[in-house]
Amino acid sequence: MVHPSKRNIIVILGPTAVGKTDLALEISKFLDVEILSADSRQLYKYLDIGTAKPSEEILRKVPHHFINILKPDQDYSAGRFGEEGRKKIEEIFERNKTPLVVGGSGLYIKALLEGFFEGEIRNDRIRKSLQVRLKREGPLTLYRELSAVDPKISQKLHPHNGKQIIRALEVYMSTGERLSDLQKNKLPAPHFNSLKFGLMQERSILYERINQRVEKMFQNGLVGEVTNILEMGYDESLNSLNTVGYAEVIQYLNGNLDYKSCAEKVKQNSRHYAKRQSTWFRADKEIHWFNIEDPQELGKIAGQIITIFKNTGNPKKTEAVWGRKI
Repeated sequence: MVHPSKRNIIVILGPTAVGKTDLALEISKFLDVEILSADSRQLYKYLDIGTAKPSEEILRKVPHHFINILKPDQDYSAGRFGEEGRKKIEEIFERNKTPLVVGGSGLYIKALLEGFFEGEIRNDRIRKSLQVRLKREGPLTLYRELSAVDPKISQKLHPHNGKQIIRALEVYMSTGERLSDLQKNKLPAPHFNSLKFGLMQERSILYERINQRVEKMFQNGLVGEVTNILEMGYDESLNSLNTVGYAEVIQYLNGNLDYKSCAEKVKQNSRHYAKRQSTWFRADKEIHWFNIEDPQELGKIAGQIITIFKNTGNPKKTEAVWGRKI
């Protein structure tokens, strides 16, 4: 078992396509790690190309957890990930290995490391849209929508309490998580320490990487993947399919988008998603950021992270590494 003073985990986070998986693999060359995927879509079987899931070769090479554990019609939540992820971390410590959390789902990472505080979940655009609808359609319409997605919380609210109804819908529409679940699944402080490292990139470079990744997804058969999932009998309205890459291809298959417009829409929505991820993570002051100008730098970044990890508890050595610039 890992000594209590060494119960440290590494967390690699950042926006989509920035290079998190590649960095994790670099780290795995020098540390005996097991990876916990903090990605709300890689949980699902059959959603491979559109989620940029690690290849079978990578999954065989380095132990991964929370990948391919659900069918597309099964529900999962950040709260459940937080609870099950902590259990998995304890198992990894028991094997004298290092837990390495990798992903871009900010709410999943927050649930794992901190539990929840739903007051921190805000989306001004969604809230303003709901406020407009409240004035136009009245509270009962929004209350019925809330009752459909979160009946437990709706039962606690008066049907004419527009402010609280909007708040509950804002949380659900921003995260896909029910407010009732967030309030129930608050976890205590974990029995481990986390070292959080974020990857960032100049916006134009990141957006070009996203565009290239999407083009490769279509070349590798994204349309066929979505077609196969639907032919297996899964409903196109499932939450797992109402996500970037899958929702747009379903529109294409239904004749609502042409092929070129579909690909461009996936690129655009992927860029918007990356922006939302970056906004979420920038609020966390505990993250140490590395700006990637060249993918070849990942090996150097991995070396710095490993040095910091090994010297945790030695302030002078750790400070010397934190102070370096990539």
